[in-house]
Amino acid sequence: MMEYLNASAQELEREYESLKKQYEDVKGKGLSLNMARGKPGKAQLDLSLDMLDIVNSSTDFVGADGMDCRNYGILKGIDECRKLFGEIFGVDSENVMIGGSSSLNMMFDAISCMMTKPIVEGCKPWYEVPDRKFLCPVPGYDRHFGITEYYGFEMIPVPMDENGPDMDMIEKLVAEDDSIKGVWCVPKYANPTGITYSDETVRRFAALKPAAKDFRIMWDNAYCIHDISDVPDELLNIYDECVKTGNEDLPLMFCSTSKITFPGAGVAAMAASPNNMKVFTERYNYQIISYDKINMLRHVKYFGSYKGLLEHMQKHKAVLAPKFDIVLNTLEEQIKPTGTAAWTKPNGGYFVSIDVLEGTAKRVVALCKEAGLVLTGAGATYPLGKDPKDSNIRIAPSFPPNDELQEAMDVFCICAKLAACEKLLQG
Repeated sequence: MMEYLNASAQELEREYESLKKQYEDVKGKGLSLNMARGKPGKAQLDLSLDMLDIVNSSTDFVGADGMDCRNYGILKGIDECRKLFGEIFGVDSENVMIGGSSSLNMMFDAISCMMTKPIVEGCKPWYEVPDRKFLCPVPGYDRHFGITEYYGFEMIPVPMDENGPDMDMIEKLVAEDDSIKGVWCVPKYANPTGITYSDETVRRFAALKPAAKDFRIMWDNAYCIHDISDVPDELLNIYDECVKTGNEDLPLMFCSTSKITFPGAGVAAMAASPNNMKVFTERYNYQIISYDKINMLRHVKYFGSYKGLLEHMQKHKAVLAPKFDIVLNTLEEQIKPTGTAAWTKPNGGYFVSIDVLEGTAKRVVALCKEAGLVLTGAGATYPLGKDPKDSNIRIAPSFPPNDELQEAMDVFCICAKLAACEKLLQG
């Protein structure tokens, strides 16, 4: 296979004609494949089925404090579930609130709360700040950007590298501009790059000196225990580091069991300092009497302990690791020799981030769709869907069965090479 960037026009023409034939053959198969979102596949969902039968008599519904979990009460969640999530976050259980099934919902609520009620006494609610801004490490998670877009923030893209966001840029911006109110972070196995923030990056976040007293770090640790490697990444504890710098109010931490048990019926949690938690619980007092304590209880009973939870994650690893191997091995075999793309090789999480030839991402996604393969839209990993290089594509390997995943990757590689040939022949 030739390296496209060093090929002659004649060689590219021949390659293009060959790829067009392969592409037409693929279209003729009438495929229906999907790698659009990071959804657990059936094999993963089946891992937790026994949990649904774990509370089925009246005595089973009684929590450790004697509370009948079928009834109203306990706004912040049952103690044993807060303790479990405290171990996940690495904080005291007193700093944890258990929500519904969605951490994204808790993040939306957190932003909503700060929009309408000051998180710091003496500050304005964010809706009164007309030029409010939010920092968005890119490529990043489209649903994060959607929240701040919904609330009218100007979103400032911050480049990412293998250590995390550009901290020089973040430190300068937040120190100079008090209209910057926060930053989105997926610190471990980031969506979509799969990188984990370095110790230095975490310490620099903890030592920030924002001009805005109500600046907050939205620390979405969605993949904190989602390892697929025998040598998993380690993430420094942001809260511990913030306590050391006197900045314990900076981070708002989130995670859930959505990709551990059932995405539609997991348990979500938020961890924050006592000062932050006081503001949020006052808001939640008006919003809800209590979340689903039966679901909290059955998760706790099912895992038994944090150790039991980690053992369960080994079962997910056994399902997911071969899927990542399919994606990465196919890219190595079919794309690497062409020299037209680069990609990450994560040790965990749910995604592989691919940078195809600049100016071709939208074309690749469109070609894939026409051939029966649905991907996340090109540009989705940037605020407002605007990837300035039109190069980043997020691959989600988890949902398709392995045979379909291999077929999907073969289709993707044909489309990526076809788009690259088109671009190079045009230019």
